Amino acid sequence: MAAHSLSGMRPHVVAQVAVSLDGRTSGFDIDVARFYALATLWQEDVTLVGADTILAQEAAVRSAPHPGPRPEGPLLAVVDSRARVREWEGLRHLGYWSDVLALYADQTPARPPDSTISELVTGYDRVDLVETLDVLGSRGARVVRVDSGGVLLGALLDLGLVDELALLVHPVVVGTGQRWSDGHRLDLQPAGTEVFEGGVVWLRYCLSP
Repeated sequence: MAAHSLSGMRPHVVAQVAVSLDGRTSGFDIDVARFYALATLWQEDVTLVGADTILAQEAAVRSAPHPGPRPEGPLLAVVDSRARVREWEGLRHLGYWSDVLALYADQTPARPPDSTISELVTGYDRVDLVETLDVLGSRGARVVRVDSGGVLLGALLDLGLVDELALLVHPVVVGTGQRWSDGHRLDLQPAGTEVFEGGVVWLRYCLSP
């Protein structure tokens, strides 16, 4: 379960990752529609994403329709310690999220003086993820869904901040590339399994505290 903190109840953190049979996070065609359909089941208050994930999609963000913020949607919080993300307004208006929040550190490079993006500054040279979750919890967030299979997920696992893990396993062996769990030993408690057409398997686990 989510841990208690000085600011109250830390949000329940769930990470869903699309992986190959050999645990890779890229190099295969992800069933994107199913991935995000399943993700809605958690009804997250905050979608937590790393800057690398956003940067990889910046061209798509620029060219996508921009219907405007979705008031009932979750908040998009982006860990951006080096202030590399530029498409904030595009993200805000994609129609998925209610608003965007830039997560910065004390040593994050200066932002444009006319920026209207909400900021949360924690940590010295990189974002303090523990404090970030504490603050989000104090602001009423109950569920945070991590939309990352890379560095951000690894950092959260290192800190013991992930409460629930869902793997959408695709029937393909990639052979090379980044694994979702390199270097981590995890004690997992099975919470559900579902098999979909085409051989995609959804595995859900709770992580031992």
